[in-house]
Amino acid sequence: MTTLFEQAKPRTKAPYRFDIVGSFLRPEAIKQARQQCACGDISCSELTDIEDKEIAKLVEKQKQVGLHAVTDGEFRRTFWHMDFLAALSGVEEIEAEKFSVQFKHHSVRPKTLKIVDKVAFPDDHPFLAHYRSLQQIAGDYPVKFTIPSPSMLHLICTVRETDYQPIARYADNHQQLLTDIAESYKVAIQKFYELGCRNLQLDDTSWGELCSEEKRAAYQQRGIDLDQLAKDYVAMVNQAIADRPADMAITMHICRGNFRSTWFSSGGYEPVAEQLFGHCDVDGFFLEYDSDRSGDFKPLRFIKNQQVVLGLVTSKSGELEDKAEIIKRIKEAAQYVDINQLCLSPQCGFASTEEGNILTEQQQWDKLNFIREIAEEVWGKNA
Repeated sequence: MTTLFEQAKPRTKAPYRFDIVGSFLRPEAIKQARQQCACGDISCSELTDIEDKEIAKLVEKQKQVGLHAVTDGEFRRTFWHMDFLAALSGVEEIEAEKFSVQFKHHSVRPKTLKIVDKVAFPDDHPFLAHYRSLQQIAGDYPVKFTIPSPSMLHLICTVRETDYQPIARYADNHQQLLTDIAESYKVAIQKFYELGCRNLQLDDTSWGELCSEEKRAAYQQRGIDLDQLAKDYVAMVNQAIADRPADMAITMHICRGNFRSTWFSSGGYEPVAEQLFGHCDVDGFFLEYDSDRSGDFKPLRFIKNQQVVLGLVTSKSGELEDKAEIIKRIKEAAQYVDINQLCLSPQCGFASTEEGNILTEQQQWDKLNFIREIAEEVWGKNA
């Protein structure tokens, strides 16, 4: 097949030319089973069996659509981030008057997190079993696993929280908290690697908030040094991933909120681009670019050798975009980043929470087929 770009070529390691963020709409069987388990009508073991069966179906569908690595769709999670973070040692999930950010036109169940002891990654963290199960279901097929970025714990507990009261360990040494979070992730990454994980994605809405003029103004009014915060978050991620083995790809997905097809922040990447793209040592960035809320491609000039997965196709609605327009935007991005550092994916997951976005299961698969077709036109067959 003749590619649209003379130098464009497929990619054989993560992130791929045709890729996904990770979450999928929960099938009705899982929604019903979770309700039944919550009411005590079925056991946790029975719920797990149902999840296993539905994840196995999902894995097969992902293979059929041509994805190079499959996920578990985050089918075992309530939220994309809370389940993982609340299971860390030293962290508690608590009820709150309201969720820590406000989405447009929708309200999220009011829960938050609190640091009550030294933060660490426990040997029995449930996501280890989740990964092990996915690997068993996928067999020899490559898998991808997603967890929230380390900055999310700090953001939720100390930045969004207007009345943060540090425990004694962190009262006079805030750097110790950043170090403990990074070290807990370093342990987690090694444990996932030992289980066979070679493709790990860190999901992160902190950078989406730091792109928002409205949120920047609100944080600055509270006396938060956003430049220092950005440096701290890059340093924390770099510390967490510093010892990753050479054959393990770690990427970051940057999001502005994704709950029932709504969002909580807007703004281009320029305020954070130099610090984030220029200094963060991840192997690639999954970047939202499905609407004008994400700004233009100029901030990509700070990209070094990382891959940039362009989220040009929205996961917030089922309507397919215009193929020519998507290809045009890839060409625009290629003015700032080499075409062989670019990839294509949906803008976000299809269900960052168990409620899911407002589209059908068929529409989510139509979206992925659409992305694969474009990727093959740009980068060649099996992109």
